[in-house]
Amino acid sequence: MANPKQLKVTLLKSRHGRLKNHRACVAGLGLRKIRQSVTVIDTPENRGMINQVSYLVSVEEV
Repeated sequence: MANPKQLKVTLLKSRHGRLKNHRACVAGLGLRKIRQSVTVIDTPENRGMINQVSYLVSVEEV
């Protein structure tokens, strides 16, 4: 089985003052601090969370 594609997601802007479901998406991706990066598997669920908070994060393929 091939390794699943992964995405490196970096939080660029603060979560404070954002919509409750947007804060939940950031937390669901595992991001806590500004400029923190996490690696997540490229799934439709993770893509949906990233798309919802695209104005807060940057994404790179790993």
